[in-house]
Amino acid sequence: MDWYMMNCELLATCSALGYLEGDVYHREPDCLESVKDLIRYLRHEDETRDVRQQLGAAQILQNDLLPILVQYPQDKVLFDAVIRLMVNLTQPALLCFGKVPPDATSRHHFLQVLSYLQAYKEAFASEKVFGVLSEKLYNLLQLDWEQRQEEDTLLIERILLLVRNVLHVPPDPMEEQGVDGDASVHDRVLWALHISGMDDLLKFLASAQVEQQWALHVLEIISLMFRDQSPEELAALGQGQAAAEHGEDTRELETLRQRELAEKRARALQRPSRHSRFGGSYLLQGLKAIGDRDVVFHKGLHNLKSYSHDLGKETRRVPRRRQAAPEAEHPRRSARNVRLFLRRFCQDFLEGCYNRLMLLVKDQLVREKAQQHDETYYLWATAFFMAFNRRRGFRPELVSETVGVRAFHFIEQNLTTYYEMALMDKKEAVTWARRMHLALKAYQELLRTVQEMDRSPEQAVRDSSQVIKSNIFYMMEYRELFLALFRKFDETKQPRSFLRDLVETAHLFLRMLEHFCRGRTSLVVQSKRVRRRKKPRTPAALAPQPPSAAELEELWAGLAPQLQACLQGEVPLPEDVVPFDAASETPVEEQRAEALLRIQGCLQDTQAPQALRLLRSARDVWPEGDVFGPPDAEPPEETRLLREILFAPLPRHVPPEAEEPEEEEEEDEEEEEGTVQVSEKEFNFLDYLKRFACTPVVRALVLLLRGYARNSPRTNHCAARLLHRLARDLHMEALLFQLSLFALFHRLLSDPAASAHQVSRGPAPPEPPTPPGRGVPPGVSQPRSPFLCPQELVALAKFVLGKFFALAATNKKVFVELLFWKSPAAVREMTEGYGSLQGEEGTGRSRVPPWTPQEEQELRDLYWKYKEVEGEDVIAAILAHLPAPGRTRRQVVKQLVRLGLASSAKDFPRERKGTHLVLWTQEQEEELVRLFEEFQGSEDILGNIMKHLTARRSRARVVEKLLGLGLVSERKELYKKRRRKGRGPGPGVAGAPAVPARDSSAEDRDSEEEEDEAEEGPMEEYWAPKEGAGQGLAHRLHQEGLVRPLRWLENCLRRTAGDREEDGVSHPVPLVPLSEENEDAMEDRRFQALLLQLGLRPPASEQESFWRIPAALTPQQLRRAAASIAHHGPDPPGSPQGLLEPPGCPQDPDLEQLPAGLGSDSESEEPVPVPSLVQPGTKRRRELDSEDEDDGSSGAEPAPCSQEDEEPQPQGRRKRIRRVEEEEED
Repeated sequence: MDWYMMNCELLATCSALGYLEGDVYHREPDCLESVKDLIRYLRHEDETRDVRQQLGAAQILQNDLLPILVQYPQDKVLFDAVIRLMVNLTQPALLCFGKVPPDATSRHHFLQVLSYLQAYKEAFASEKVFGVLSEKLYNLLQLDWEQRQEEDTLLIERILLLVRNVLHVPPDPMEEQGVDGDASVHDRVLWALHISGMDDLLKFLASAQVEQQWALHVLEIISLMFRDQSPEELAALGQGQAAAEHGEDTRELETLRQRELAEKRARALQRPSRHSRFGGSYLLQGLKAIGDRDVVFHKGLHNLKSYSHDLGKETRRVPRRRQAAPEAEHPRRSARNVRLFLRRFCQDFLEGCYNRLMLLVKDQLVREKAQQHDETYYLWATAFFMAFNRRRGFRPELVSETVGVRAFHFIEQNLTTYYEMALMDKKEAVTWARRMHLALKAYQELLRTVQEMDRSPEQAVRDSSQVIKSNIFYMMEYRELFLALFRKFDETKQPRSFLRDLVETAHLFLRMLEHFCRGRTSLVVQSKRVRRRKKPRTPAALAPQPPSAAELEELWAGLAPQLQACLQGEVPLPEDVVPFDAASETPVEEQRAEALLRIQGCLQDTQAPQALRLLRSARDVWPEGDVFGPPDAEPPEETRLLREILFAPLPRHVPPEAEEPEEEEEEDEEEEEGTVQVSEKEFNFLDYLKRFACTPVVRALVLLLRGYARNSPRTNHCAARLLHRLARDLHMEALLFQLSLFALFHRLLSDPAASAHQVSRGPAPPEPPTPPGRGVPPGVSQPRSPFLCPQELVALAKFVLGKFFALAATNKKVFVELLFWKSPAAVREMTEGYGSLQGEEGTGRSRVPPWTPQEEQELRDLYWKYKEVEGEDVIAAILAHLPAPGRTRRQVVKQLVRLGLASSAKDFPRERKGTHLVLWTQEQEEELVRLFEEFQGSEDILGNIMKHLTARRSRARVVEKLLGLGLVSERKELYKKRRRKGRGPGPGVAGAPAVPARDSSAEDRDSEEEEDEAEEGPMEEYWAPKEGAGQGLAHRLHQEGLVRPLRWLENCLRRTAGDREEDGVSHPVPLVPLSEENEDAMEDRRFQALLLQLGLRPPASEQESFWRIPAALTPQQLRRAAASIAHHGPDPPGSPQGLLEPPGCPQDPDLEQLPAGLGSDSESEEPVPVPSLVQPGTKRRRELDSEDEDDGSSGAEPAPCSQEDEEPQPQGRRKRIRRVEEEEED
């Protein structure tokens, strides 16, 4: 953009700044206002950054702002305004545009702004500019905190931001094409910064106690100062290394010369004695040209090996999404004086600033006081300065802040976060991979520092390294980190330098772990395993087969005399049989079906009295439809019903089918609940090394070794050592039988530099060079030459090829196996024979049996037979008549799809259980209105309507319809009228049967049918127990071992009776079982039947979790109920001799703690879990160990509740008591 194309207002504003005459700048009177106007213009620029581009083209910063800054530093207001404007103009282009624009137009504007920034950076390479900035910053830092104003603090921050912006500008690759050692623009800026004394001010800010707020600014500036530097080269500088550097360059040139001479010798051996004019033409038999003729070759025979059909073809363009990730900028060698100044800065920074600055920065990162992604500067500083300290006479006290388990944990956390974000945020995967590379470098330097601490002459340092290693090797996360990084390596997102550092770090970790295990007989490490609880899967073949008709006839012949004796009263019928489960979530229809199944089961088990009692009880509960016979059924009618039930093919609950092994994983994802279990196990290094024997690791190593000529000897050694571990230590040479690796071996063995390197240099060193000051000068044992052919790779190639041809002599299929990456299982089959794994598995693994032609024909016939049958499940009919047992529904469906008889599995949907939504007809609405008008004045309007309604509807649907018809305005009008508390039962309640009447059971069944019933409010119905009710059932439970729960229930009833006599007020009292035995008893059906006979109330809705003693029961009734279940005979062995678990009465304000021994372990510190608000009948989880429960509940008889004997209980028990109190208050 030219000067004459500037905006008029912008041009006039720039002209009002002033003019430069020679080296003197003359400012205009309106200079300050013009600077402020430029700031305002920049605030309102468009997305193309037009104002910024016009100011850059006019060189306002070089010709006006910098001269004003240098010549008028005493004008405080003008100086502040100019600094503000320059901070805005020099901010990075990425901050201006957000990201690198993808379209060409926006990218052009981005590159234009970047070019102006590079021009600004060159203008800042002036000692005068940095001298003014340093002097101003020095004067501001001299002020005490009470003298420093807010404007001074802002000016300090702006000066630091300006220095940061200038150092952040990237170099221009077209302008800076000098060799190593030349002074670049960045070097000149650093030298100006050093001459002005700005580096000393930065060290002061990093070490001063009162300047903690600038910690991150200083660390960011320091990271930009050392952006192009290598810590190893800086550490090796200044110890007579001028000759060493010259010698290194000489060796590099010598290596290039040796390679060139080796290539010349190879060409000389291939060149024939005659000149090329008489080379002749040759016909390549067996190699076809474009037509049907053989290829005619017009070059010498020595060039025949390089012939390919691809010669002369245009190379295929690699799509952008498959291109390798770009490499980061390689470190360059700056001018010697700049490197000397930077080396001295590193030494001073380590000795006086590093530990304190890193502590402040980490504290700000942990407390989230920093900006997003500022932890990358922390990671860079950790890697750079620890590497400098390690190579510059290792002193562990200088980097003690970043050496420890906490540092490992912090870096591992960030590395894992970057790894996960790279997998999720696909668009920014390259950016996350760059951050992940920084974290990996820091992790690698931590490991190297710990390894260096092992070699320290001080015993305390060596002990500290042992503590650190024992912690990081113990944790599973550190051991699994490298496997995860190898498995998810993507060369399109992560550069090759990341893979190089990953291989070197993994090699170092394995070497340290191997040495750590070698000096110990056993090593215990942490192990985490995700325990998945699956739904039980029972094969259909194991399901019991129904008896045949002949067997049923024989069974009925034996049952008939027993039934006759029961009907005539000769055999007493049991009294503790309840046909339904009051705490079950199963709908009413399924409960009725379960009752039929229970009757049929009793008949098949030759239990005629139980079957007859179940039939009569079910008739009372479900009278509609006469399913269990009419109410006045005679004995012959009952005999006929029992015979029909015995012979009826009732549908039984089918357990989950056993699926095929390859299909289990898909369904288990929905059915499993994973819980992480942490345990300890003995560590085996070879077992851990086997985890690396997988395709992703081998593929990554092969990818890295493709550039062996460009790799450093250290990198080639680490990659070769990892492959050596897999091939030799694990005896998995066949894992490396891969064509791409063999092509690399071929290129390696045919490389002329192999022999040249072997003669001139010898093999590559296995370990990094010795640090300076310990004998060998740095840089000698690790040359920088990229053209080295390591002999370790040559030896590995010969070893693998020898094993391959030895195996090929016995297994000819190994040549085909070269085309595929292999797993350890495939390696074992290649070496031991195919099918060896299947032979070892035997019958241990459930495999799907194949379908024979006869079975397929039978399947076709059954499918066509039952396909047109309406109202019947085709697959169920096929399974019932399929002659081969053991087939599952899924197997049959899949085979039908394979045979082409069905398009997909969706053609055979499973029958879904649940209620069907049926619309209300006009007659049903009229019936509902009539019933509402009839029972409008009754106590239970909804219950009477549900009893007399012809079409079966759930309570929630009836309530919704009543609201929709406008018969009631709110649900409360349909609530059952509750009796007043404290009054005895009415006259109609005393004669109620022990088993709940039909009306209440119908309500219970309907209340479980819909989940919307919770909105209908609490509805209670109680009855008074008869004299001696439940005595027979209690005696039977005593004999079966439920002594403790019965005594606990008896004590609850007596205590509640005593409380009601003392207080004169009755409240519903929940029965809260605190021991596992009592909790199991409360979920037992027979025990629940006993509770019903005693008049206790089950949980009414989802809002209640416990059974309750109703408020309507008087103390006399409670004592009679307690006496009916009291056991007067001898106790069974092991039963306690006293009261076991009195309920916590919520209305007792003094009940804050329970006395020890009441149904739980008083010595156990584990809290008793509070049951959640779930549906009745769901089993609550217990957290008390069974042995603790036994220890606490098997003691002697506890003393009564007294404050002297009370002991503090676990907090979870108090939570349960408070929970009960809150329930009662609600």
